[in-house]
Amino acid sequence: MLRLSGEQRSRTARRPPRSLKQEYQEFLLQRIEEYKNALTREELLEIGDEAVRELEESAAGQYLLTEVLLLEHVDRIIARRLRLPSFPRWRQKHRALRAAQRAPTHWGLEPDGPLVNAVRRLEPGDLALVVGAAALPAALFIAAHDAEVFLVDHDLGAVEGAESRAVTEQLAGRFQALVVTFGSWFPDVAPSLVIIDPAALAPARARDRYTLLTELQARTRPGGVHVVLASPTASEVIPLAPEALQAQYGGWEIVRRRRSKASAGRVRVTTRPLRPIRYTLHDNTLHEVTRGKRLASCNG
Repeated sequence: MLRLSGEQRSRTARRPPRSLKQEYQEFLLQRIEEYKNALTREELLEIGDEAVRELEESAAGQYLLTEVLLLEHVDRIIARRLRLPSFPRWRQKHRALRAAQRAPTHWGLEPDGPLVNAVRRLEPGDLALVVGAAALPAALFIAAHDAEVFLVDHDLGAVEGAESRAVTEQLAGRFQALVVTFGSWFPDVAPSLVIIDPAALAPARARDRYTLLTELQARTRPGGVHVVLASPTASEVIPLAPEALQAQYGGWEIVRRRRSKASAGRVRVTTRPLRPIRYTLHDNTLHEVTRGKRLASCNG
């Protein structure tokens, strides 16, 4: 459990940003494994036979053919078949891809929204926690900024789909998706940013939602931010009213500002306190909830 002082900021050490060489090796491994998973057992054995023949021809009896050598050569054969790019070529394309992924519009996010502002304050190696697979675009946007991302959801299919998308976007190295029963076990993390999709919490019991939100608040680093997403259109039924979640942020100051027509009713932002402060509640419109300092309220 995190305390309100800044002493707990070092609880979870930041991982250093990975080198491009590491990301390239990860890219190769992912593509090779995808290819293997698409093969039948017979097709995979045929590649193994081809690897044996090539190794025997090149070795000329000079070394012992081991399982490790065989597996490595199978991967080389597959890489050859897939015509995977060299490192210089991959690096050029990867940099262009990552630059595009760091643009909010790439994921359908509002470029001037509070979620985007919160992400841009993150440092490489910071950890973000996303509750709900429907918030996957936000999760991948965060991962593109070199932050560690944990996505949790109660649905196995949604989690598997999120993992697959992260691989496709070449962001799997900074992304983990877990199936979690809300209100029970939760990963031992200390996030700097938490994204919550209320729809993901709708099936959970009220007691379990309370347990989850309480734990999230306790685990969040001092000065960390919570972003609570809402329904994208006013005509849709919101499974959890904004005030239902807001009521569980006791001791967090709520500051309201003028709502914009383009983004009204989209999200709510909360910030973990650096020290306990008073609690102020305004009307039922969406607000930014802050602790430790006043922030402009959030409307999208």
